[in-house]
Amino acid sequence: MQGTFRMDTDTATMCCYDLASLEHRLQDTPDWWSIPEDELEEVNAGHCLFLNLGEDGTYDVQWIVREAAYDETEARAEKSMTYYLQVPSGKVYLGAADNVSGGELEPDELSQGIFLQLNSGNYACTVFKKENQISVTIQPGDRGKNRLHDVIRI
Repeated sequence: MQGTFRMDTDTATMCCYDLASLEHRLQDTPDWWSIPEDELEEVNAGHCLFLNLGEDGTYDVQWIVREAAYDETEARAEKSMTYYLQVPSGKVYLGAADNVSGGELEPDELSQGIFLQLNSGNYACTVFKKENQISVTIQPGDRGKNRLHDVIRI
């Protein structure tokens, strides 16, 4: 599976997550993730990947979902960064973080992103950004958590 989409963001952030992973944040404030400690907690738990883009604007996103398991050697060769994600329900949102779960709202078909239907399990997400072009590759992985000391900046 692969495709492209264009997204506008005024939070300078893209996210990728299974909606079931952030159900516990639905009653939280809409901008709960703007607190770096909360953002990092969810990223390290594998509940959501917040990809800080550096600036607001319009981005062209190319995405690929591979069936083959993640190969760390291949990712290193591409000079991409890889992060890990848990997918409990299979309904994954990839798009502007403006629409992340919170404030009793979740992303929907009007959001600046797409929904992917994946099998439940752990996934590796390899991300590369050049100017306003973003490439995301999602494939089965052996880990579902991250061990980061700071938020993700691509």
